[in-house]
Amino acid sequence: MNDFSSGTQVTVLALFTALVTVTLLMCVMVGPDRDDLTNFYTGYLSLTPLKNGLAIAGDYISAATVLSTTGIIALAGYDGYVLAVSTAMSLVLLMFLLAEPLRNAGKFTMGDVLARNMPGRAVRVASCVVTLSATLPFLVVQLSGAGSLLTFILGIPHMAGARTTCIVIVGSLMIIYAAIGGMRGTALIQMVKIVLLLGTSVVVAALVLNRFDWSPGNVLRAAQHGSGAGPAFLQQGLQLGTSAGGRLDFVSLQITVVLGVACLPHITMRLYSARDVPAVRRSMSWAVGTVTTFCLLVIIMGTGAAALVGSQDITAADPQGRTSVLMLSRALGGDAASPGATILYSAMAGMVFITLLSSVAGMTLAAASSLAHDLFAHAARRGQAEPRTEMTVAVWTSVAVGTLAIGLSTLVQEWDIGVLTTLAICIGASAVAPALTYSLFWRGFTRTGLLAALYGGAACALLLMVFSQAVSGTPSAVFPDADFDLFPMHSTGLVSVPFGYLAGWLGSRLDHWRRATDSRETRRLYEENEARLLAAAE
Repeated sequence: MNDFSSGTQVTVLALFTALVTVTLLMCVMVGPDRDDLTNFYTGYLSLTPLKNGLAIAGDYISAATVLSTTGIIALAGYDGYVLAVSTAMSLVLLMFLLAEPLRNAGKFTMGDVLARNMPGRAVRVASCVVTLSATLPFLVVQLSGAGSLLTFILGIPHMAGARTTCIVIVGSLMIIYAAIGGMRGTALIQMVKIVLLLGTSVVVAALVLNRFDWSPGNVLRAAQHGSGAGPAFLQQGLQLGTSAGGRLDFVSLQITVVLGVACLPHITMRLYSARDVPAVRRSMSWAVGTVTTFCLLVIIMGTGAAALVGSQDITAADPQGRTSVLMLSRALGGDAASPGATILYSAMAGMVFITLLSSVAGMTLAAASSLAHDLFAHAARRGQAEPRTEMTVAVWTSVAVGTLAIGLSTLVQEWDIGVLTTLAICIGASAVAPALTYSLFWRGFTRTGLLAALYGGAACALLLMVFSQAVSGTPSAVFPDADFDLFPMHSTGLVSVPFGYLAGWLGSRLDHWRRATDSRETRRLYEENEARLLAAAE
């Protein structure tokens, strides 16, 4: 960014200030009253399908999707293309399999869904533990990356003090958005983000295609040359290798993404804010259309970055390619001092900034809601907490979660912790997905099975990830000089997903064998609600 004029930096700062001012004002205007739980958790179910769909898409498209996926496409070609398609497919799976039953079964949090037929403190505690396990790693990655990205965008020297300041600023705004805005406030921020994200991405993608006479073939040929990989750019293997183990790892990653991303608690929480089943159906249609369109734009932008910037310059700025989309806007702008370059780069920087803010705000709200509603109101108070008290706890847990995330992010800012994103998605695929699908569609699912799926799936994913090649044993690992990679993959999905489903099945069968009476009661509760749950019957 040092080759940009000071005028560009001033423009970027002015845009950042305007975005923060507008979004904070929106949160204050639509924020819930101190004892209004329904507004805080669901926004009064008042969002139209279009608005709710954009909010779901906004929560779904995180900074990792915008920056990391674009970088993987620019550096690994085909592997990144498949990742972008898998990301879109995950939301399609949520739309057709889980969206309507989740809307019928849920109220405020994932704990409400799981405790519908199996009420009790243990279920609420397990739901809260898994929600935090899937949300906090994502938060730390986003905030830690915010420090490096914002210093790059603003041309600030890449020093620890500057990065820490950026992390604290973004984290503080995240806390304010979640605590003051609630579900409706964060939804409006997601809508602003999606409009800016799609608008900027369409312009950049159009400029890429225009540079190559609107010929996708020309773009691909230039990308093959710019990547330095030649024909291998359009073949599987640049990211994880072409050996048998590398191919299995590639399959494992795609399984994890397809099953895990859409099941993350901050995504499913958005479904409870739809007023009824037709509304959630239309909301998901808007969300799927928006996400699919953006994934297509990401493919064009990532390929354009390989063609116009080149893998050598991209990896020199960031080995994971997370700045490739910013470098692409710089390459498309031409002369650094020109108004066009200033406007394009500022718009891309604003898009990245609002994406960071909105992503971490949604995750903070999900974690705080689970702590306040599942752990405090139901597990500790057995559902007897006053609305004002629960609301106060929700606000202060937003502060606590945000503060913890800021502290952890500053501690690990020197590390390459992208593995935490994979861990969060693996927990979603290995613990949340089995728990939700069994709970919604299997009459014989019991409390023991639920706890086994949640704890077993999460523990398996965590244990395998610690001993995976993403943590040690390879040059790109978190600890490249260490060597305790007993699990020869970067993603755990190929093992932890079947383990989560098997643990849920075995736990339920164990209940049937040992406590037939309790199992029949759980089955009876499921059958009483089955028509309303699956067929939307009144």
